[in-house]
Amino acid sequence: MSKIRVYQLAKELGVSSKELIEKLKELSVEVGNHMSTLEDEEANLLLELFTEDKKEELPIAASEKKPEDLNKKSNKDTKEQKNNDTKMSVNSKNKSKKKNKNRKKAYSSGEERLNKMEEKGEQVIKIDEKIIVKDFAEKIDKTVNEVIGKLIKVGVMASINQEIDFETAEAIANEFGLELEKSTDIPEENNDIIIPLDNEKDLKPRPPVVTVMGHVDHGKTSLLDAIRKTHVTEKEAGGITQHIGASEVTIDGKRIVFLDTPGHEAFTTMRARGAKVTDISILVVAADDGVMPQTIEAINHAKAAGVPIIVAINKIDKPGANPDRVKQELADRGVVIEEWGGDVISVPVSALQGTNIDTLLEMILLVAEMEELKANPNRSAVGTVIEAELDKGRGPVATVLVQNGTLRIGDSVVIGTTHGRIRAMVNDKGKPVKQALPSTAVEITGFSEVPEAGDQMVAVEDDKTARDIASNRIDKLKEEQMKRSQKVSLDALYSQMQQGTIKELNIIIKADVQGSVEAVKQSIEKLSTEKVVIKAIHGGVGAITESDVMLATASNAIIIGFNVRPTSSAAALAKKEEVDVRTYRIIYNALEDIEAAIEGMLDPEFREAELGKAEVRATFKVPGVGMIAGCYVIEGKILRNAKIRLVRDGIVIHDGEIGSLKRFKDDVKEVATGYECGIGIDNFNDVKEGDIFEAYHMEEIKR
Repeated sequence: MSKIRVYQLAKELGVSSKELIEKLKELSVEVGNHMSTLEDEEANLLLELFTEDKKEELPIAASEKKPEDLNKKSNKDTKEQKNNDTKMSVNSKNKSKKKNKNRKKAYSSGEERLNKMEEKGEQVIKIDEKIIVKDFAEKIDKTVNEVIGKLIKVGVMASINQEIDFETAEAIANEFGLELEKSTDIPEENNDIIIPLDNEKDLKPRPPVVTVMGHVDHGKTSLLDAIRKTHVTEKEAGGITQHIGASEVTIDGKRIVFLDTPGHEAFTTMRARGAKVTDISILVVAADDGVMPQTIEAINHAKAAGVPIIVAINKIDKPGANPDRVKQELADRGVVIEEWGGDVISVPVSALQGTNIDTLLEMILLVAEMEELKANPNRSAVGTVIEAELDKGRGPVATVLVQNGTLRIGDSVVIGTTHGRIRAMVNDKGKPVKQALPSTAVEITGFSEVPEAGDQMVAVEDDKTARDIASNRIDKLKEEQMKRSQKVSLDALYSQMQQGTIKELNIIIKADVQGSVEAVKQSIEKLSTEKVVIKAIHGGVGAITESDVMLATASNAIIIGFNVRPTSSAAALAKKEEVDVRTYRIIYNALEDIEAAIEGMLDPEFREAELGKAEVRATFKVPGVGMIAGCYVIEGKILRNAKIRLVRDGIVIHDGEIGSLKRFKDDVKEVATGYECGIGIDNFNDVKEGDIFEAYHMEEIKR
């Protein structure tokens, strides 16, 4: 027998890879994972051991035993069986008691503390994890001014309608000689739906949910098409179509669900909402192109979500293909292929020719086996919205991935702030179905309004319950809108550190060249202190995009840009999500700002205020004047005395002063949105069609 991989030997022995790895550990045979190889001696030893184990399990024939042995054995077995039955009964009761005790623990611990405190004659007040200052003052029977005064003393600046956490409230209560108790009435995070925990014995294996990610033009869509073509005949077993935002394929009688969500934005949007829908991420890298910016972005998104990666090295049929170079570049990014001593599986494929598609699917099933994905089909459904829209004929329609339980027609459900009753369900092949098991994507109708992607779906008892829960959530949402969510920012970093809310500062770096990204990353991470660890979670080349903002939202990060600007949509999203985006021309300025923020001495006197943007539609050379750009103002307004920068493909090319601003032949002071104008820049002529002019001025900030 030649060298053999662990998972291949496990197949031959008829056991799972996990069981075999545990057996190897008992024999002091060190293996990294299921893809590790075994020598002849080790493999033969295991074959012998498993054969012996099976022999021992077989009962000895009655004809080979002596009568007295049979009697002795029978009596002995009867006694042992009784003892075992008694032990099992006692153990079962003890386990049952222990489980019940654990279940009640969360509810009883609060009562016990309360009783003890009442015996001592102390005043105990129960509050939730977070509470508004005004409500807290009422709870402890103090004036708002008294409470705010105490908050200021401990370094917390909170107004009457702002929220404070339990730890802060407890410290203030102690100042007044009062005891606080954290409310345990509803321990669930949602505070409105109790989702019971599943018993281990009720859990059954479920299919893996897979997302395909990678750089543009590396073959993500082609790979899904190749899988579709390979398995299009298996319609009865769960074929693959594009009817909804998910696809299914069956191999060796086992299902795999592919989410067709395009790219990393949807992936991160869901994670930002707290939804973990993906079990495995397929990273597609072109063998003739190697690791590119979006490849790095995909790696960082998958790592941030804690999702195992399988690398599909695509386009191996092309003349310039070099899989080894891809593996080397991936290793440089912290993704070490198992052939090189790492734990990441790689499969060379050709989506065009259909090469190794089945191997890729087998590897997905292997990783899924190691992940031990399980769910309980015999309970009310819980899932996540993948996509949603308003259909003219059917009303609100949502594609939902059922993650636990079974969803049935007629079920009452709550999704975020919407509710409804399932009127119809359509599977991935466009056929109506009556129920959907775990890891099944279905298109459903019957809601009050369109839900949002990433929202959790929970089936409840009846329509009234669903309506009440949705109504409560709407009320809470209105309250939340009155308060600003506390996002990390350099301005507030020091006070957040003092309160203990910030212990790790995540930073996303975007620059015009890769060298700047690496230099900034190394320099910034060196600024870590005992109080706060600075971590660069993503770095890339090009403009700051919506994807960067969503990653910052999900990871509570700050975005720092060097010689790059955010796109209009990214800037709007950053404002909405309250993400701190800072742009610099000089690296040292960023380092100084971060260092000053950590030390609590950040005090910028001026800040850039954007005025407007104009797109270059044509260019004209004027003798004695230079290059004049014919522009169309697309946002805000352009002022004659403003500073101006020229941005090309998200990269800042020049930053200077406006030399001239004209409407037709007349000099003007400003040009508003929707009007054309001519712009000349002082001492700069390298202007091209498609460039963007950004007008701005520096305004003084009073701190």
